[in-house]
Formats: sequence, C-alpha cells, structure tokens
Amino acid sequence: MTSFLSQLKQRRVYRVAIGYAIVAWLMVQIAATVLPAFHAPEFVLPVLIVLLGVGFPVALVLAWAFDVTPSGIEKTPEGTGTSAARNMRYAWALAGLGLLIAAVGVGAYWFWHRPVTKRTATAEISNVVAEKTATGPGVAISEKSIAVLPFENLSSDKENAYFAEGIQDEILTRLSKIAALKVISRTSTQKYKSAPDNLREVGSQLGVANILEGSVQKIANAAHINVQLIRATTDEHVWAESYNRKLDDVFSVEGEVATAIAEQLNAKLTGAEHKEITDKPTNNPVAYDAYLRGVAIEHNQYGYESYQHAVTAYAQAVQLDPKFALAWARLAVLRSFLFFNSIDRNANTPPAVQEAADRAMALAPEAGESWVAKGAYHYRVLRDFEGAVTAYQEAQRRLPNNAFLLQNLAFVLRRVGRWQDAETNYNKALELDPRDVSLLSSLGGEFYGYLRRFDDARALVDRALEISPDSETAHAIKASILQNEGRLPEAAQELARVPEGSTEDYVVASRITQATYERGFDRAIRVIEQKLNSIPPGQQLDSITQIALVQLGFCQDWSGRHVDAQQSFTRAIQSIKPTPDTVVAPEANGLPNALALAYAGLGEKQKALEQAQQAVKDYETDAVNKPTAMMTRAQVQALFGDHDAAIAVLPELLRVPAGLTVANLKFDPFWDPLRNDPRFQKLCQQ
Repeated sequence: MTSFLSQLKQRRVYRVAIGYAIVAWLMVQIAATVLPAFHAPEFVLPVLIVLLGVGFPVALVLAWAFDVTPSGIEKTPEGTGTSAARNMRYAWALAGLGLLIAAVGVGAYWFWHRPVTKRTATAEISNVVAEKTATGPGVAISEKSIAVLPFENLSSDKENAYFAEGIQDEILTRLSKIAALKVISRTSTQKYKSAPDNLREVGSQLGVANILEGSVQKIANAAHINVQLIRATTDEHVWAESYNRKLDDVFSVEGEVATAIAEQLNAKLTGAEHKEITDKPTNNPVAYDAYLRGVAIEHNQYGYESYQHAVTAYAQAVQLDPKFALAWARLAVLRSFLFFNSIDRNANTPPAVQEAADRAMALAPEAGESWVAKGAYHYRVLRDFEGAVTAYQEAQRRLPNNAFLLQNLAFVLRRVGRWQDAETNYNKALELDPRDVSLLSSLGGEFYGYLRRFDDARALVDRALEISPDSETAHAIKASILQNEGRLPEAAQELARVPEGSTEDYVVASRITQATYERGFDRAIRVIEQKLNSIPPGQQLDSITQIALVQLGFCQDWSGRHVDAQQSFTRAIQSIKPTPDTVVAPEANGLPNALALAYAGLGEKQKALEQAQQAVKDYETDAVNKPTAMMTRAQVQALFGDHDAAIAVLPELLRVPAGLTVANLKFDPFWDPLRNDPRFQKLCQQ
C-alpha cells in the first residue's frame, strides 16, 4: 500500500485528479447557467455530467501510465521493486477507485440538483413542503401551486405593454380553471418585477412552489413569446418554451402554455377543463387586440373613468366579433359595477348590463366567466342576492382559482346575512390573493369592522400596510376602524400619514368623520370642497360625491352658515333626483338615505320621512345597507323631534352587523338632539 501511494505521488496522479475535478466542476456550473438561455433540451446537462464522470477514471489511469516531459508524452517507467503485473493491478485498482469517486460525485450532484421533470415530480417530490408564507407560519405549500409574474415587454414600442400584460393575464386565467392547481391572483403578483432576484422569497410571500416568468415582443403582425417555469425553492428551470406566431394565431399560445404547465406539475385535467383552456376566445385578431387593451386598462388604471375606458374597449371587441363571449362577459361585469356605483347610468343601464350578460351566457353557457357576468347582473342590477349566490357558485365550479369571484361571492353573502359563509369565501380569496392590499383592507374595514371584531380588522389592515406602506386607502380604513372604536387621537395620527391634498374616496370619508366627530366643521367643509373642486366641470357627480355634498350642507349648518347649507342641500337633491319622476334606486353607497337627509336639511319633514322610510324598504333584504337606512330614518326622526321613535331602534342598531357602535352615538353630531335624553345617555355608557 505504501508503494502504491508513493507511486501515486511520483506519477502526479493526485495533481491530475484535483485539476480534473476543478475543471469539470467549472464546466458544469457554466453549462447550468448558459444552457437555459439557449433553450437547450433538458438532457444536455445530465449527459455532460455523466461524460465528465466517466472521464475521471480514464484521466487517472492515463496519469498513472504516462508522463508529460519536455520530449512529449512518454510511458512512465516502472517504480523500483514493482513488476509489470503489479503495475497493471495498480492501474486497474486506480480505475476502479476513480470510477467509484466519479459515481459518488455524480450521484451527489444529481441528488442536490436533480431536474424537476415529469418523472421526478411523480417519483421523488413530496406533495407539499412546509414553508412560512404570507398566509401564515407553518402553512404547507402545495407542489401544484404557481404564480404568474408580469411578463416583460420587449417591444421597441412601449405602448405595446398592454399586449404583454394581456397575454400574461390570459395564461393566468386559463391556469386558474384547473382545479388541481393553486394559482395566485394577478393582483398579488403585479407588484413584482418580470424576473425578480430572489425567487425563493417571492415564492414564500405568495405561498407557491413554482413561478412562471415570461416576455413578449410584438412586431408588426407577429409576436414572439418566451415562457419559463421555475421552481421557487431551488431557482431551477423546470420547463421553458418559445413561441413565434402571427397575431391571427396568437390565441392558441395561452392554452398551449397552460396545458404544458399542468403536465409539468402533474395536474390532471378533466375533459371540460382541457376544452376551456384550449378553446380560442375569438378568431378575430383585431377584436382580441381591443379586448387585451380593455384587460390592461381594467387591471392597471384604477378609477371610474378608467373603467369607462375599459368598457369602451370591450364594446369595441364585441362590435368587431359579436360572438366573442369572453368580451361580452367582461363588459357585463364592468357595466354592472359602474351602474352599482351610479356612474354614467345613461350608458350603464340595466338593459345594457342584461344584454351583455345574456349574450355571454348564450354564446358560452359552460364558461365560468358567463356565470360571473350573470351573478354580477343579479347582484348589482336586480339586487336578487339569492340568484347572485347561485350564479357565483356555478361560476366557482368552473373557476376554482378565481379570487375576484370568491370576493364577490363573499360580498353578496354578507348582504343576505350569511356572515360565516362570507368569511369562508373571503379567506379562500385571500389564500389565492395574499398580497392584494384592497382585499385585505376591505376584509378588515367592511367585514370584520361590520362585525365589530376590531382587533381582527386592524390586524388585516396592518398587514395591507406592511405590503404597501403608502396605501392611502388602507390608512383611511384603519382610521375609520379606530373612529368606530372611539380612539380618535389614534385615528388622527393615521390620517396624518396621508398627503393633505388627497381626494381618494376613503380618505375623504374618513377625514369628514374625523373632523365632525371632533366638531371641526370648518375643517370638514375644506375637505369636501377640495373633493368637489377636483371634479372636472360638467362631469356627473358619482354617488360618493353626492353623499359628501349632503354632508357639506350639514357641516355648513352646524357652523352657522345656513344660507350656504341650503344651497348645498338643494344642489345635492338636484344631482340625486334631477326631476320629480326620477326614481332613486338603491345602490352601493346609499343614495336613498342621502336624499332623505338632504330633504331634512331643507326642513321638508314629510319628504324626508317618506324618503327615509322608502330607503328602509328599498334595503329590506340587504343586511349591509338596511342598518344604515334604519340609522338614517332615526336621524331624520331625531332632527324633527320624534325622540321616542329614534331611540327605540338604537339597541338593535348596536347589535346587528353593519350597524352602530357606542362611539358613533357619543361623537356623531347627528345624535345631538338626543344628548339630554337619559335613555340615550344610558346607551352611550354601554
């Protein structure tokens, strides 16, 4: 053995072994980095590793047998005291040892860097891995979970960004139809870069095991699309593909990508799912382009005006292709939202919403999007909440990963008083959309806040602020929660974090409440006038601004500006009910209530009481808005001296969800007529 080891040193076998190992390691690292960029087949890297492993014992044997001398390569002379036979045995032993070392090295590399292919995903990867995610510590991350990050726009014309966004959204939409997958909503992924540096962190934040990245380049009448599926925990490329298509054939790419990803993640497709994700939505590339523009506007340019632009794009799409069911469905949902919020009701009429929803259903009765459109029509236009629940549940069977749908189902379940079911669906939506600041804020303020579960409410809004510290909406909703708890100094601190000139709806509402609760009526007037001045001349007021106009009248009245108050009340009535025959239908923000208060502000007792009673009737089946209507009726009664009727309803409003809190009674000037009544004082001491 001593002779063998000394000859290894003499023949420089050690040096060759170390040098070979270093060079082989470098070659593997370079190949692993470079090959994916050239979309090389997956077998190339494993073959290279095996060849390098086989070459290792060969290199050792050659180092044993030959020397490199100034005269060239020569056979190494036999060592002292060794025979040719023994040298041959040493050479074979060396070859075996080298082969063993190579096998161990290749095996170790294979274990730590094994590629995720269809076979290994089935045979070697467990179903879930425990990670700390955005949804909480210790939550298991399914191996069949995926997030689609924003696609990079490689077009020289940056106005083509909508096209990249639309392709990404359509791939995500098709993936979300696969029940075997967990697919994170676009709202949670859109804040990330196209190719973030730390995929492990992104995967943990989103609660997924896999990330899909991509890029899109649109040139004239063609598109080049690259996609790659990456395992978040190891940063390994699982699958990649490039597509070069003419625009009239680009529709099929989304289905091909979704099908390939399902195969890579071992997600079994039902026949219906396969049909849904591979069907072409339209054969008209111009209509599809208009549709993608609408999608980009809807997702990136928040606000009523932007949504109206998206409606225009969808309307253009269905005009170009009247059989474009998906565009009809989106058109119905957006029109219903604008109708619900009293935005341009001359265009967003009930018949317009119904037509779009009916066309979508007639063209694609099995599509989940058609059922979403039907649900939106029943919810926001007909106010048929049970019908909306039925439609949304049908949609959910077809769209198992749609957070928007789950959130809307939760919205309507609240309105029928099914608060526990609503909470379940909110939480399902949050699992699919864990970084949606709007969802977190809404769940905090307009669900747990309604249930007076203030600790839960603040925790969710704080989570939203961790994600988006500058969110004006989240700060305003947190301030509203604190106001309802009676913690006015803390609410003031929260509002101080929002820029003074903000005219965001939640901010305006919360600042008005803060100012009136603190009896700073001049301050409230400035906030409302700032909001009114931000509206372009001639633009129709939305329902939130109309309600603020009524509040302006009362703040002016409470501060002694009675003439100004009368003008504000009159302007509000003319805006809400421009003609005596105008029917003020119930909608999202409670215009029937505001109209009753405007009449009360003008001293028109009979009109005010009749309208207040009508509002209670309008919202009879609405567990969210009915308490507000009852509160408004009590305020009108209190203003006109009917204290018994006003006080009689307050215990119920302090009990039911979406009603009053003791802090509301203590601080709201509307209850001032009741302050000296012992019954009211007792309620304020609860």
